Amino acid sequence: MVAFKAPSARPVTIENGLRRLVAPNPSPMTGPGTNSYIVGRGPYAIVDPGVDDAPHLDALIAACEGRPAAICLTHRHPDHAGGAALIAERTGAPIRAWPKPELAHHDRPVHVDRELADGEALPLGDLTLVARHTPGHAADHVAFEIAELGILLAGDALMSDATVVILPPDGDMGAYFATLARLDALGVRRIAPAHGRMLDDPAATIAEVLAHRRAREAQVAAALSSATPRTAGAIAEELYPQLHDRLKTMAALQVQAHLRHLVDQGRALEADGGWISAGA
Repeated sequence: MVAFKAPSARPVTIENGLRRLVAPNPSPMTGPGTNSYIVGRGPYAIVDPGVDDAPHLDALIAACEGRPAAICLTHRHPDHAGGAALIAERTGAPIRAWPKPELAHHDRPVHVDRELADGEALPLGDLTLVARHTPGHAADHVAFEIAELGILLAGDALMSDATVVILPPDGDMGAYFATLARLDALGVRRIAPAHGRMLDDPAATIAEVLAHRRAREAQVAAALSSATPRTAGAIAEELYPQLHDRLKTMAALQVQAHLRHLVDQGRALEADGGWISAGA
């Protein structure tokens, strides 16, 4: 089992106007823990307050001098949004998130005071936080660009040393490919992910992720027969032979996300509880 370093009890300064506090929720899925960010030099916004852990939330509120101007969510998964309601209750700060009329299986119900719009600018004194709708990992996923710093708070659109999980149907591989292209076009200087270290070469990181996803999708397509339907689980067993039993369901869902994308492209078909190739 991987051992993770205990997170700091105090925020770490990334750059003037951006601090990071790692939530105490390390796991194989979250890495060292979820990164909560404090943006601004006064007023402040909290991006992804993380889990409902009292010392963690206390430290976030203290970093905002007790009065955050907003609580911004990249998406509603509990490791990102779990502490939002308590901070809002204690400080009166509004919760901002992308609209989502129907919650997905992995979402945490959160009262949103004001929905975000794509390209919306949130002024924070001499800094500006710009919302960028970035679906793929989740339909309501938003990244936040700090325009003046050239830094993108990527949420779960990108992470260090691991690939992002795409869980259909709320997660969508085609949307994720489009999101990667959009993020590349932003031309930011640095990327601050929700899990792991800073990414200091955004173009190279995005190119590497795209290459990995395309290679994996090619493997999934090659595993299909034109006559005999195959399940996502069977393909996952073939592509991830050494995977721990606890992660096999997650791997099958990743394969399913690629299969749905292949269907959208006219390269695969659903048939008899599985998938077949739609090639000539």
